[in-house]
Order: sequence, then structure tokens, then C-alpha cells
Amino acid sequence: MFESLTSKLTAVFAKLNNKGLLTETNIQEGLRDIRIALLEADVNFRVAKILVDRVKSRAIGTEVLGQVSPGQQVIKIVHEEMTNILGGNSSSLINGNSQPSTVMLVGLQGAGKTTTAAKLALHLKDKGHRPLLVAADLQRPAAIKQLQILGDQLGIHTYSESGNNPTALEVSIKGLDRARQMGSTWAIIDTAGRLHIDAPMMSELLEIKNSLNPTEIIMVVDSMTGQDAVQSAQTFHENIGLTGLIMTKMDGDTRGGAALSISQVTGLPIKFVGTGERMQALEPFHPDRVASRILGMGDILTLVERAQQALGDDNSDDIKRRILKSTFTLDDFLDQIHQITKLGPLGQIMELIPGFSSMAKKLSSEDVDTKNIKRMEAILYSMTVRERRKPTLINGSRKRRIAKGSGTTPQDVNQLLNQFRQMQKILKQASSGKLPRNLTEMFR
Repeated sequence: MFESLTSKLTAVFAKLNNKGLLTETNIQEGLRDIRIALLEADVNFRVAKILVDRVKSRAIGTEVLGQVSPGQQVIKIVHEEMTNILGGNSSSLINGNSQPSTVMLVGLQGAGKTTTAAKLALHLKDKGHRPLLVAADLQRPAAIKQLQILGDQLGIHTYSESGNNPTALEVSIKGLDRARQMGSTWAIIDTAGRLHIDAPMMSELLEIKNSLNPTEIIMVVDSMTGQDAVQSAQTFHENIGLTGLIMTKMDGDTRGGAALSISQVTGLPIKFVGTGERMQALEPFHPDRVASRILGMGDILTLVERAQQALGDDNSDDIKRRILKSTFTLDDFLDQIHQITKLGPLGQIMELIPGFSSMAKKLSSEDVDTKNIKRMEAILYSMTVRERRKPTLINGSRKRRIAKGSGTTPQDVNQLLNQFRQMQKILKQASSGKLPRNLTEMFR
């Protein structure tokens, strides 16, 4: 997520850090580079200007604290302003005054709307709700069957109509009635999409909206379509009145411009983001956490939440304690490595750990995940128990022995040890509420 933008921004901060003093001249140079990076990431030019102007007004004349470098000072300001651009506060689903609450999913074909409906139902189920999926997409022949199959796989009921040529409105009304009969807490209505926005589409959606008065009307947006996604969201909002957005395909080769622009341009909150093909790959959208990830600062809170979902409270509490207190050893890491893979693709996990986001793109595929995990395991297994518990014992000759035993090179052993030490140091400082002084140096 945002790999290209992250690498460019961290290079800008590293360059600022080398200046020694925060002056108007080097701030102007840094802001110019930031603006170029944003525009290259397909951020709306007005949004890029707003962000840069806000940072400029705060950064110029700012006194740099003695223990904070110029680069870090600018990172702090950019993080706060980027959080505001992304929407400011997190926005969750709003429960209706009576059950079931209703969420109406809209959007163009190809955005992943039907799959997102199933993911959202699973998210609600995991939160203790009783969702019902309503297959009201009668335009795409496979949509009903797809939703039924996904619902069966997840253990979630799906309502559909097949005979007598029902209309989308009829299916939606009957689906909501079924949800009431079943005691469902949420009805998720998967409406029809089109290849492009047209009058019949909007007319159908307005009929459903006016009849059902849904609690939420959320547009599912393909983040890979860039500013086209922003324009489509504006049109939908003007015609039917949206309450929020879900950005899909955020794990793909996207430049990030749509996500950074869409809330500021439309005034709508992003409620969830899709981060992969797995049904669990739907995350609540937290502007401050996403800003941290864009700036290469990691996202420990999301990592802990993933651990709670994938590993259970007991394991996640242990992981949280080890991560935040930085008391885990290489031996602990070896014990946890198999469980960590349950949290999702390794590249996404690295993106959440401060100092490791630069590795995320290299670990973006499942094949690379498997290859790296096996290599790390081999290196760790080639160490003695004493070495894993006290890595400072590992000198040159031990590294050569470990490399030979694991079928790797001393450089591979060095890389693993260096990354481990960096992570320990950064997380220890972060857990005490201090921004690591060498944060930008890690990305040179």
C-alpha cells in the first residue's frame, strides 16, 4: 500500500534531516519535493496544494526542539495534516434506530462490490452481529450465485429471488423483511453496478433508497482507477447521497492518489479498505494510522488488532507485550513465525512495523513470502539456543557457521540481525512515546 509514495516521501525527509537546521529555504525545497511526490502518486492537484500549503504555514517559523531533527519535525507536521486530508477521525458503521440496520452497497462493475459485501458481512459477524446478505444485483448474471457461494462459505445467510422476473426493489424489500423475521442485526444489500454511470442505474438506486431508507449508503470504489474513482464518487454522492466509502484493491499496484484525495474532495469518510483476496482482508479505515503507513512509520495498532482476530486474545496480548516492550528475543521470534503468517501476507505485515515498510514491496507476493520465511527459519534454526536468546554472541565466525548451516550467506545473517536490532530499538522508543531520532536514516 502506497509503496512508491512512501519511498519518495521518506527520501525527502532524509534529505531534510541532512540539512541540520530547519530554514525557510530548505523547507521550500522539501515542500516542492513533497508536492511532486503527491502529484506523481495521482493525488488531486487541489488536494496536494491544500496539504502543502498547510504544512508550509506550520513549518515556516517553527522552532526545532533540541532533541528532534528537522526531518522529524516536518514528518510530525505532515502526519497531522495528512491525517486531516484523509478524513481526520475514524468513521465506523452507524447502527439504525431499529433492527435490522441496513447498508446499501453501490458502485460500478469491477470494483469488487459483491466480494466486499461478503467481507463486510464477515466483519460484522466477527463483531457479534447477525448479518443477512441480500442479492439485489440482477444485472450481472453471476452476481447472485457468487454471493450465495460466498455466504455459504462464511456461514452467513443470503436472500435471493430467482423466479417471476423480480425487480431489484422487490428483492431489497423482501430481503429486509426476511432479515426482520430472522432477527438479523444487519441487512447488507448488494445492488447492481454498471460499466459506467447512467440514468437507469441511478433511478433504480433511488427507488431502493427511498423505499428502504437505509442506515448507510456506501460506495465501493476501486482504488486502482485513481482520480476516475474520485469523480465517480462525486457523481454518486450528488445523485443519491452517500454516507461513506469502501476502497478496494489497496494491496494492488496503486499509487494511492484516490485514497488521499477522495475524502477531501467529496467530504465523505472512508469506512473500510480492502487489502487482499481473503475474506478477512477488510480493515476499518483509520486516517491517522494510514498516514503513519504512508510516511513509513508503521502501524502497530492495526498489527495488534490483526493478531487479536487471527490468533486469539491470549496470543495477541503476548505479542502486544513483546512488541511494545521490545523484550522478545530471536528465540521468541522463531516460536511466533508460523503464527505471524496467519496475520496476512508478509509484505503487509512488514508495512505495519516501523522501519520495515521499505521491505513491503519486495515481499508482496505469496511466493516471495514463502521463500523469505523459509530462509529466515533456516538462519534461526542454524543458531544455537544461546545465540537466539543472546544475539550479541554472534561474531564473524559464528555468522559464517550459521550461514553455512542454513544454506545462506553471512550477508543474509547480518541482514536478519540488523533488522531485528533496528526493530527492537525503534519499538522500544515508540513504546515510551518518543519518536525515534534515526527514523529517517533508515530509509536512505
